Amino acid sequence: MSEFLKALIVSISTHHGINDKSKLTHLIADKFSLTQDRAVYYCADFAIRFSSSKNESFSNTVLSLSNLQKVDDRPFIACLVTPQKNYLHLANSTFLKKISHSSQELRENNIRGSINGSDIMREFEGIRNFPDNFERLFNIHHGLGFEGNLVRLVEATNDISPTGRKYLVTEAARLTIMDAPERSVKFVASPDAAELKRELDEKVRCFRNEILLAALIENVNVRGRIIEYLIAGEDERLQQELIAALRDGRNSLPQFKTENSLGDYTRIFDEYHTETDVKTKIMILNSNPKAYNLDKMLEFLATENSIFMFYFVGVDPDKIANTVLVSMFQTKLLRSTILLKHWAGRNSRGVSQFEGKTIGRLIANPESDIEKQAAREFLDKVVNI
Repeated sequence: MSEFLKALIVSISTHHGINDKSKLTHLIADKFSLTQDRAVYYCADFAIRFSSSKNESFSNTVLSLSNLQKVDDRPFIACLVTPQKNYLHLANSTFLKKISHSSQELRENNIRGSINGSDIMREFEGIRNFPDNFERLFNIHHGLGFEGNLVRLVEATNDISPTGRKYLVTEAARLTIMDAPERSVKFVASPDAAELKRELDEKVRCFRNEILLAALIENVNVRGRIIEYLIAGEDERLQQELIAALRDGRNSLPQFKTENSLGDYTRIFDEYHTETDVKTKIMILNSNPKAYNLDKMLEFLATENSIFMFYFVGVDPDKIANTVLVSMFQTKLLRSTILLKHWAGRNSRGVSQFEGKTIGRLIANPESDIEKQAAREFLDKVVNI
């Protein structure tokens, strides 16, 4: 959390009992030199909207979804001024149940409607939505973004029957899934794991300069897709086009689609069928990267000899910091896995994220240990969602 945002939270708390929305708005806007856009006040570090109510429950309109889209890339705070206390909640798109007001025509290509106070989640995946958790919550949101939440909001708002399917785990599939931690322990200790790491490291070595250039791209999704395709892509012509565009410093890069599959790199050994997801970690950033779709993960682990790995590439401003190949069940990685079950409304168990700080620590100090019992408990939890 930025020092500026911390100062905002402290400043608002010192004015508990002010019971005057207009006065508090002007005090905060002046103190932090905020820019006003209608009812929203913002700076580079955060945006805030002030509302008032007699108590903590409020159904006032907070702002339009189109205006939220403008500031959804930073913490957006709903400040509720009541006679006794000023309440703060994150109201970014990840923390909205639906869009309530004038939203009948809301579509993915038609951003309409407004957010009411009652649309804001007071708890997200077991995490209370209050200032002590703002950094943790915003890191989760940053990994999803506005586009990542739009489909969910459209479906929830319009009561649309969700698309997709929830993977049906048969008893036979469950046995194979539950054996995945044991398989992974054996694979990680095998020469095959070392060979897989060497193959991926060689690709990073070959494309080192291009990876460093791509790391400068601000759009996190574009940046990640390009680096992952350089390392794991199969179309050599497209790889060369990407390399040429990066070396020439072009703003427009070749258009390409990545497969919406579990992993980026498939490698089949005599005893193992591995899928490896390639992830780039900009070492100075702490946002949470997407991990995997829970149903796709279960469906893959239900196949014989399946092994699901992650290959993390740590990038500093001027060098590749390190690379690490770990199982999805690696102890610290598993502990940092966040299950986003609120997506389960889309005929799905949901998706997952990793805490960015944990990945940074694994890259700096690689570890491969797996606690089999904890891994089985995790799988059982996901199966039962």
